[in-house]
Amino acid sequence: MDVLHSRDIAEVLLTNNITSIILLGFPNVHAFKFLIFSLLVFIYFATISGNLLIMVLYLMSKTLQSPMYFFITQLSLCDILLTTDIVPILLHTLLYGGCTMTLIGCVFQLCCFLILEASECLLLSVMSYDRYLAICNPLRYHSFMNHRFCVTSVNVIWLLGFSMTMTDVISIHNLHFCGPHIINHFYCDLEPILQLSCSDTFIIHTQVLILGSFLVMGPFVIIVASYICIAITILKIPSNIGRHKAFSTCSSHLIVVSFFYGSLMIVYMFPTKGHSAILSKVLSLMYTVLTPLLNPIIYTLRNKDFREAFQKFQVIWS
Repeated sequence: MDVLHSRDIAEVLLTNNITSIILLGFPNVHAFKFLIFSLLVFIYFATISGNLLIMVLYLMSKTLQSPMYFFITQLSLCDILLTTDIVPILLHTLLYGGCTMTLIGCVFQLCCFLILEASECLLLSVMSYDRYLAICNPLRYHSFMNHRFCVTSVNVIWLLGFSMTMTDVISIHNLHFCGPHIINHFYCDLEPILQLSCSDTFIIHTQVLILGSFLVMGPFVIIVASYICIAITILKIPSNIGRHKAFSTCSSHLIVVSFFYGSLMIVYMFPTKGHSAILSKVLSLMYTVLTPLLNPIIYTLRNKDFREAFQKFQVIWS
């Protein structure tokens, strides 16, 4: 009888899979719903416009045809795709008090999110290597950072981000989901989806940890090592003007890296027990919504070449 009972339970778990997911978003902000909605709409269009502007300026301006600006355009592409993956559904949850998605749609959103986050980590590490060569080994910069290397590295980054993320997605697809079908978040993150599964998730948690270490912490180690070498080189420059000029060439990238990795570490590396759900959502907003907005602002406002290219762009279209 016990064997039959166990078999019946197994059949229920295998056949009664959930087909839809309800994202709660921010259910307790009714008084400020339209204010927050309007703010997010503004942020969304500002993010798309700012990152598209960077890409257009790069294509139109001869002064921006360098490896660093090529990588910045790829970062802008990541930010456009990331904010488009997250924000429209977030706006829907705010406006209607929640959002119902198919399970496949939820996994697809997670897939896009993981690919873009992994690609951005890898891209930031290549950009740090670019700054390392420019400051620590300028005589060999152009021989290493040629057009072929830039295009190849970007192709490898997107391929790695896609292939390794698909490994996680295939593992998730093989899980069985039996509810509840409610996620108290504004997008389909990995851990909330795994919590809906009635399968053993130990293997996939281990797999995610290994791949995450490679795709997130691996690039972080490269970035830290690059900036240690950069700092040592800058400190050896005798003049204050020379040190300031050298530091200014990598300050924008350093700010972007600090904000991006800082928010990721707060959300994923520190214990979440004891944190309220609203705090976790606000922290998640930092790297899903605010970072894509701040990246073009940081790179354009602090960069003389971008400002000059924008002025020429205004003259052409005026």
